[in-house]
Amino acid sequence: MTAITLMTEPRIAEEHAIDKDWWRGAVIYQIYPRSFQDQNGDGIGDLVGITSRLDYVADLGVDAIWLSPVFTSPMKDFGYDVSDYRGIDPSFGTLEDFDRLVQKAHSLGLKVIIDQVISHSSDKHAWFAESRQNRTNARADWYVWADPKPDGTPPNNWLSIFGGSAWQWDSRRMQYYLHNFLVSQPDLNFHNPDVQEALLGDMRFWLERGVDGFRLDTVNFYFHSTGLESNPVVKPEDFNASTAPAVNPYNFQEHLYDKSRPENLEFLRRLRAMMDEYPGKTTVGEIGDSQHQLEVMAQYTSGDERLHMAYTFDFLGGEFSAAHFSKSIAAAEAAAPDGWICLAFSNHDVVRHVSRWAVHGQEDVFARLAITLILAMRGSVCLYQGEELGLKEAELAFEDLVDPYGIEFWPQFKGRDGCRTPMVWQAHAANGAFSTANRTWLPVPAEHLVHAVDTQDKVDGSVLEFYRALLQFRRAHPALVKGSIRLLDAPGNVLAFIREAGDERLLCVFNMGDTAAEFAIPADLSPHDAGCPGVTAAPIDGELDLEPFGSYIGVL
Repeated sequence: MTAITLMTEPRIAEEHAIDKDWWRGAVIYQIYPRSFQDQNGDGIGDLVGITSRLDYVADLGVDAIWLSPVFTSPMKDFGYDVSDYRGIDPSFGTLEDFDRLVQKAHSLGLKVIIDQVISHSSDKHAWFAESRQNRTNARADWYVWADPKPDGTPPNNWLSIFGGSAWQWDSRRMQYYLHNFLVSQPDLNFHNPDVQEALLGDMRFWLERGVDGFRLDTVNFYFHSTGLESNPVVKPEDFNASTAPAVNPYNFQEHLYDKSRPENLEFLRRLRAMMDEYPGKTTVGEIGDSQHQLEVMAQYTSGDERLHMAYTFDFLGGEFSAAHFSKSIAAAEAAAPDGWICLAFSNHDVVRHVSRWAVHGQEDVFARLAITLILAMRGSVCLYQGEELGLKEAELAFEDLVDPYGIEFWPQFKGRDGCRTPMVWQAHAANGAFSTANRTWLPVPAEHLVHAVDTQDKVDGSVLEFYRALLQFRRAHPALVKGSIRLLDAPGNVLAFIREAGDERLLCVFNMGDTAAEFAIPADLSPHDAGCPGVTAAPIDGELDLEPFGSYIGVL
């Protein structure tokens, strides 16, 4: 059933009530649907389950939820391979379940952002089934097809992020098709205007159902160079493993021709024009480009003609150090002074940040510093389900893995299953009260149960209560939500900056190391206590003494 239901309020009334810039400085809670709450007992999370837990999310004090894909899919990449952009996969429920989720979220004051994976579809999508039949059908040019070289090899050296060549031979057409990810995820041909129209139409379908925006998966992958030039070798000084794990040969190329193409700017302009027909809707793009991510982010978010905001992998990898953060903040401010970044330390694709960055034995104090820091930085913020509990990356046995990425590159890269395990709600319930099934799609880690919601809810000093307190503190300070940022010189592993909006100025100082540190307050500044949760340091004779992983936020 695909009939469009009526929205609960007329759009005219909504326009008057809505803050069109609500997304600027918003805190967005990412839900991985397979792992949030299973209502029907099949071991897989679903929409009814998510709806039943929305009060918990609203109680955190966030502004919106972001749902990873719930569209119809063969689940080779667990929803990031879409076979029907207007359907809900039966494992998650129905369109009616989705509508009820949106209505419940809105009644709680939560916006709803959904994932849009339009750089590629599933090979089970009807479009691809038609396209691959021959070279003359109506959708023959809807995907990226290319003839082999005279010796039968692929047309160039482009690589798939998931391993091997980005080209797959198809015997029906006697051609290769492009897949930047799994073989079962053929890339759509955005050079074809009919493809653009179809995808924009599918997005409009969800806007009409009342969603508040889109998270755009791999937003810089939409276009390729029609010249099919081979990518050059990356310069040694430019090599980094922020987009793909270090063991992946994908990193050996500078991806000039298979992504981040200039033609994408015009498509994003078309997308923004459609979004602007629905006031108060937003877009956040995922940019994966190790060598050019800030340049691309600036192009995509500057002004008001393309994306509202975007996130890079600067803080989803890299080191937890004042030097790295200071360099990244300065570079983003210089590259896109009027752009807007979306910040995240964890998501469904990377190792949870407590495991990635924390010192063993200091995970809880680190988790408190991390949330204080990210909520003080300039940008909107994405929090990933379970991080508010201080969860670490789950250690899974190879036989428990389902992620094709991890299976391909095991054991040096263990894939993404470790951050996708089910949410833990009750420490002493089966499967942490995530599901009543005998076996869940990924196991519930025993070490997560001691951090379950019921062990932390309304418990003074818990990580969960600290997150709630920090989110309330941020909301009360406009300088933290939408203000400017100015970095200050600081010694060693100390990061310091000033946030300012209107009449409010805040001094923010963070000791990012596991040993005590000092910060000399500039002579022209006289901060006083802002009441930030967890802050124990106080200025004494122009100095701040910061404990390991300590922080300070003061009013100027």
